[in-house]
Amino acid sequence: MRSEKTNIYPSSEGSISSTEFDAFRVYLESQTGIVLSDNKGYLVASRLNRLMCDQKIASFSELIIRIKQESNLAKFVIDAMTTNETSWFRDNYPYDILQQKLLPDLVKSKPSRIRIWSSACATGQEPYSIRMVTDEYLQKNLGVYSRENIEVIGTDISSAALDMAKLGIYDSAMAGRGLLADRKKRFFSLKDNQWHVKDDIKNSVSFRELNLKQSYASLGKFDIIFCRNVMIYFSSHLKSEVLAKMAASLNPGGYLMVGGSESVSGYCDSFELISWKSGVVYQLKQAG
Repeated sequence: MRSEKTNIYPSSEGSISSTEFDAFRVYLESQTGIVLSDNKGYLVASRLNRLMCDQKIASFSELIIRIKQESNLAKFVIDAMTTNETSWFRDNYPYDILQQKLLPDLVKSKPSRIRIWSSACATGQEPYSIRMVTDEYLQKNLGVYSRENIEVIGTDISSAALDMAKLGIYDSAMAGRGLLADRKKRFFSLKDNQWHVKDDIKNSVSFRELNLKQSYASLGKFDIIFCRNVMIYFSSHLKSEVLAKMAASLNPGGYLMVGGSESVSGYCDSFELISWKSGVVYQLKQAG
């Protein structure tokens, strides 16, 4: 049996004991669904010590007490723990599938509007990448739809990440992750050594704060959902719950795109796998 405070996870500015880490990860899972493995104490310490210093919090024990009492502090903590590195056109194949298969298939079925949801959009690279692809598709297929007929929505649990996404301004390092030169030229402008998403793209993507543990009903129905590289942090139970709610959020025949290391199999039987060149996508099964 493990004794109190036997393990210490160091960071550059402080440490968290095993007892404090256990209490924190129970809290984090209850609020966000994120499950931290036993060896992630260092991650908590490294991400939160600066915040604790700024807030004049002396220990992780004090932090755990205060985040249960102070909603603003809890928001800062969740922002720190959920904001991850991302990139433009991550893995490439989801965007090839979107342009070469999903959009053409949906256009054939002629819905009045195509709705696409980026469900863990972080600082906006995914929904903006989606919008760039839809614009490229429309330019190659003039007259099939207008931009106004394809709606792109990004949601995330982190208000800080969403604030950055809404601004659509990225430094050179962030703009360099996965963004080809021709797309930079077409969809961005360079000002004061920062890359600004052009207004026509930025203003055609909407953002909302959303915790995937909550209801999605207020978002309405979608034709395509991107839920990539987020469920790897969830428990098996929460994966099943999220997938069931996403199935309910799709229009008949709608599509779900998950991360390259993620699978729907074993968690939800509402989808069928469709292979497409270098990747896969899941389609909602027909009722009955």
